[in-house]
Amino acid sequence: MTTASLLAADLVLAILAAVGWLGGGAAAAARRRPLALGLAAVALLATLARATTVVALARVGWWFVAEKVVIAAPLSLAAVAVAGPRLLRAADDIRTVAVPLLFSGYAVSGALLVTVLHGYPVSASAGLLVVAGVVTATAVSWRLIDARPSRTVSRAAVAVAVAALLAGTGLAVAPGAAPAAPHDHAYPQARIPDEPTRRFTLTAGTTTVSVGGHDVAAWAFDAQVPGPELTATVGDVLEVTLRNRDIGRGVTLHWHGYDVPNDQDGVPGVTQSAVLPGQEFVYRFRADQAGTYWYHTHSVSDVGVRMGLYGVLVVRPGPTNGLDVSVPVHTLAGRPLPDAKVEQVAAGVPVRLRLINTDSTTHRYALAGTAFQVAAIDGYELSGATSLRDTAVLIPAGGRYDLVFTAADTPVALDVDGRRVYSTGVVSTETGGWPVLDPLTYGQPAAVPWSRFDRTFTLVLDRGLDLRGLLPRYAHTVNGAAAPDIPPQVVRRGDVVRFTIVNRSQAVHPWHLHGHHVLVLSRDRRPAAGSPLWLDSFDVRPGEVWEVAFRADNPGMWANHCHNLGHADAGMMLHLLYS
Repeated sequence: MTTASLLAADLVLAILAAVGWLGGGAAAAARRRPLALGLAAVALLATLARATTVVALARVGWWFVAEKVVIAAPLSLAAVAVAGPRLLRAADDIRTVAVPLLFSGYAVSGALLVTVLHGYPVSASAGLLVVAGVVTATAVSWRLIDARPSRTVSRAAVAVAVAALLAGTGLAVAPGAAPAAPHDHAYPQARIPDEPTRRFTLTAGTTTVSVGGHDVAAWAFDAQVPGPELTATVGDVLEVTLRNRDIGRGVTLHWHGYDVPNDQDGVPGVTQSAVLPGQEFVYRFRADQAGTYWYHTHSVSDVGVRMGLYGVLVVRPGPTNGLDVSVPVHTLAGRPLPDAKVEQVAAGVPVRLRLINTDSTTHRYALAGTAFQVAAIDGYELSGATSLRDTAVLIPAGGRYDLVFTAADTPVALDVDGRRVYSTGVVSTETGGWPVLDPLTYGQPAAVPWSRFDRTFTLVLDRGLDLRGLLPRYAHTVNGAAAPDIPPQVVRRGDVVRFTIVNRSQAVHPWHLHGHHVLVLSRDRRPAAGSPLWLDSFDVRPGEVWEVAFRADNPGMWANHCHNLGHADAGMMLHLLYS
């Protein structure tokens, strides 16, 4: 059973227990004895069954069970201890066990709310607030069901509830971990080469574009979606002038996956100010990393990228031999891009398909009609790439795969999520049932280049209630906090840094660190067994634990976030900071 399945099963059992206890209490209050006993039995079995899921999750990691062990387990034990004996001794009047059953329901429900609304890490404030809620709800129920409760017990309940509420609230609003680093940290500016060899100008503005024969409102570079493809050869010096015609919320250019100097990274409030209407900004950097990349706005990126402010960046090692095709996949106003393309390719011509996922969710790609190799992932060439056939690849948000093959007499076709986007003729092959390549097992392995790590960080990804702003929000969190209140990871130049990234949530989080590629060490404790994977975008699926590492060799303050840009906007954004 996978960790994601265990998390889901534990959640279902917790809901069953809460509903059973509460339903049993309500039925007992209404003197419906068989129903009350039946629901209580379901609740008791569900509560006991949770022990199995909690133990199994604990074997995976403390991150998955912290609040279950510290808060849920004691409350569940209290529920069983209070309700169980009273059920066994239930008199003819089942109404006498109504309050104990309701107490059990409140206890299990409170623990469940901690998992759903608070998550990781476990905190004293959450436990105290749950205790306050459980005691208060039980006292109110007791008064409603029994018109003459003990005054001593009532006063004690009120005292406990008030004390727990005040203590829990005080801890919750007290300053916690240090906030994210201020955005005025000074770093040396990149040395700008004297003379650019490749100059481009991109103008951002609102426009209307045609997608599949339908006119769609868009934000675009040079009135086209995607924007113009920028190309260079290793050794070129690129100069890109960004102008904003009328995007009121501002624009920037982030070179996704291309490890530019920090002051060229295009993150507003961190490396530059957003370019407002009528303004411009000039980016300049050397093309020293061959590969497939892309650019997009990082100003209000969730909206800007979704509306069309993106394009392709390709850096080639030298003159192109054969056919080189970029396929940036996107969804604009609910309509898929690119439109299907058919072109004739002579037999014997080498073909390189540069597959780019510019959406915020994973896409499935399948190349039919030919054997192929995965030559590169995220701009890094793979070693020992072997021939594949009838095999699909999953590309995370922001990720890129380069597929290479030699054209034959028979046509080939590329499907994305079952939709044909590129072909050299008619291909009728159904690709939906093909197995999916695991890139951690593909190619020729090599030894990890480091024997020790100078800095280690753990990022636990979850959902939780963020109360630090003017209005509460249900945020995507990292270690229990949401941007801008997530402490930065501080490193020094030359450090070898290891990240452990844990996904407690039920959502996929494509992780993306700016300014660096990371080497995949393991996934779910299984070491990477293929060609060294240097990634800038990788899917951390529900229940997964990834270990990745990199050398801190690009000083600055770097965004480190989920590249489902809606998740980043909802709190899942922090920074890597060089001290």
